[in-house]
Amino acid sequence: MKGEKIILGIDPGTNVMGYGLIKVTGNKAEMMAMGVIDMRREDDPYLRLGRIFERVTGIIDEFLPDEMAIEAPFFGKNIQSMLKLGRAQGVAIAAAINHSVPIHEYAPMKIKMAITGNGNASKEQVAGMLQRLLHLKTEDMPHLMDATDALAAAYCHFMQAGKPESDAHYRGWKDFINKNKDKVNNGL
Repeated sequence: MKGEKIILGIDPGTNVMGYGLIKVTGNKAEMMAMGVIDMRREDDPYLRLGRIFERVTGIIDEFLPDEMAIEAPFFGKNIQSMLKLGRAQGVAIAAAINHSVPIHEYAPMKIKMAITGNGNASKEQVAGMLQRLLHLKTEDMPHLMDATDALAAAYCHFMQAGKPESDAHYRGWKDFINKNKDKVNNGL
């Protein structure tokens, strides 16, 4: 990566959606902002989606990111939860498309692997590694880890820049495993 670039990371959610922004100058990244869009007080699921669109649009208008990295929904057993999460992700993507911001999607395992070297790392491990990588003070760390998960998506995209595998897109955990059998079989 050459020059200066701003990457917006999104951790989609219907109750709490995390966002994080990094500024990349040359081969160095620094955190610009991170936080959450908290929708737990809103009962109407459609109004929650509207709030996601408004807030993501506001973040894009404020920080003018060059790219967006978003965590792909993982495949779980609860279909209703997956549908809700997919809607939230879709609304965030629509806000980026509305501002002509290119979108890159990463599987949760890919993000964890890029940040910690362990695709099964905990949220706390990811947050701790980001704190070290970006030289964040303890008092700057958020209470809700959705924000650090979003920052991790942005940092993962920064780390993938210029690597041939950066164009790899995964539809979920199974797709990631199928495309990375050599890494999975070696215990990575």
